[in-house]
Amino acid sequence: MPLLRVRTEIDDRPGRLAVLTAALAAQGANILDLSVQVDTDGVVDEFVVDVPAGTTAEALTAAVAVAAGRRTSVVPATPHELIDEPSRALSLAVRLRSNPRALPEILAELLRAGSAEWVAGPAALDEQPDPATITISVGHLRGVLLHREGLPFTLTEIARANALVRSLLPAHGPAPTRQRLTLGDGTEITVRPLTLLDADAVRDMHARCSIESRRRRYFSARHGIPERLLRVFCDRAHGLTTAAEGPDGSILALAHLMYTLDPGVGELAFLVEDGWQGRGIGAALARRLLAVAHEQGLAEVRATMLADNSRMRALLGGLGGRFVRSEDPRLLDVRIALGPDRTEALEPTRAGAAR
Repeated sequence: MPLLRVRTEIDDRPGRLAVLTAALAAQGANILDLSVQVDTDGVVDEFVVDVPAGTTAEALTAAVAVAAGRRTSVVPATPHELIDEPSRALSLAVRLRSNPRALPEILAELLRAGSAEWVAGPAALDEQPDPATITISVGHLRGVLLHREGLPFTLTEIARANALVRSLLPAHGPAPTRQRLTLGDGTEITVRPLTLLDADAVRDMHARCSIESRRRRYFSARHGIPERLLRVFCDRAHGLTTAAEGPDGSILALAHLMYTLDPGVGELAFLVEDGWQGRGIGAALARRLLAVAHEQGLAEVRATMLADNSRMRALLGGLGGRFVRSEDPRLLDVRIALGPDRTEALEPTRAGAAR
């Protein structure tokens, strides 16, 4: 008998699932697997059923609609899909540990996606208008783009994919505490971990930054920061993002130390509001994050920058960065080795002494 995967959205009310299963049974469908998922507009029920020969997807869709199912999709399924979901996810996590570079194909298998590919730069930040296409963030300006024809991704599935990525990232220590830094002109700023409560302040800061500053940070003149990326920045499993506060409490700079799939390697990135550039804030934040990376046992920190970003080039070069040409001629990769001999060099200093 043919196997089909039926997905539909129903109201989260007692008895709705019973009505739905009865409607499928009336079509001769034998339910072999059931999962209940959460999405933005309600509960999504997904069934794998075998049906009598000649039963069409249209007939099942119509029957589900009578049972108050909405946005129903019916696609072919295979016997291989009839496996315990927790066991399947754990086996994929084991495979990923042994081969991190296989992340796209493993995410595709986890979510039963038809295609999966690495994306980098601005493309990794773009929100996808098509619910059947998602980007899972992996580190800084990098992600995996997945597409699945006929079955939009649910919030539950996105959470599963993010959890699989986090399972590969290194364990993180406690977040650093608030710290006061004094600039060369005597101005005091506060540096602390970013939280989701800072969302509006981060958006305001982006709005105050010039197009050129945003271009150097994101490699495109973005007007703001996507909500999805903000959540990644605030998730300690993905790394550490610090915010620098001015005397009035507004956020004037962000600095990121993001974990990567390469063991022992982190990524740095910065954005400093135009009016505060050239005052040593970037160097102070960089030294602070390099010290955190050292404490967490990372062996190397990397950054990707536009080749014409002379300010960033001077900052990272002054911290011992080694510059490597990337495949994209517009970009430079920077690598900073960490080790016991660098501990003293990474001790926090007065921002006024920073380059």
